[in-house]
Amino acid sequence: MEASATGNTPSQGPTAVISGGLGDIGRAIAIALRAAGARVALSDLAPAKTAAQRMPSFHYTRVDIADYQQVKTWLQAVERSLSVPTWIICNAGVVIPGSSRATSPALWEKTLSVNLTGSFFLAQLAAERMAKKKLPGRIVFIGSWAGEVPHPQITAYSVAKAGLRMAMKCLATDYAAYGILVNEVAPGIVDAGLSGKMMARTPHLREKTRQRIPVRRMLTPEDVAQGVVSLCDSRNLHMTGSVLLLDGGLTLKGPLPSSNADAD
Repeated sequence: MEASATGNTPSQGPTAVISGGLGDIGRAIAIALRAAGARVALSDLAPAKTAAQRMPSFHYTRVDIADYQQVKTWLQAVERSLSVPTWIICNAGVVIPGSSRATSPALWEKTLSVNLTGSFFLAQLAAERMAKKKLPGRIVFIGSWAGEVPHPQITAYSVAKAGLRMAMKCLATDYAAYGILVNEVAPGIVDAGLSGKMMARTPHLREKTRQRIPVRRMLTPEDVAQGVVSLCDSRNLHMTGSVLLLDGGLTLKGPLPSSNADAD
């Protein structure tokens, strides 16, 4: 791992860690949490130089979220540089197209190791440290409506997000007594990332997708970030083991046709 610790105001307030912090959603969450008073540490796969260009003034470490030891070392480094992380945002994810019939062992393993296994152990390691220090905290998984409604064209991703939801509920059960609240933000179609790139190449697909969403509006990364902020709020004292579904009503209609962009 290579780390880059840069200025990160404010000097007080909770320390937040965000995996996948250089993606569209991760960046929006980082900016929103810092505005909410947190010191923010990011991880991703890009070199520190790239992170400094994309997200100057944020504490950054290059981490493979699927590597347990790297995640553990990252959290220890953040604790030394900032403080014990008490806002944990499990955001890192990968989407690889593949139907249930076409999913290979390699595709399956990569998708689950990042989206499910990596996120689970980030949450577990951070929660254990908070519990030992007797610190309350907030853990937020970035899930997807694909964990609610089958998406056959991205089977492994859909399975990973469904598994993430149950992991969230189990962690919420185990750590509630410690004041550590664990929840999920489940976006629908975000006009960013893979979906945004696909729709930028095919404008007719953007409009077709928008029309299928009951509220006639796609999410922005900032919408997702606002959901995360609300779950981290210290005034949230009772919401745990819950899913904040931000899909504009998509789950009321079932999955999109396989030709549409539908990953968050």
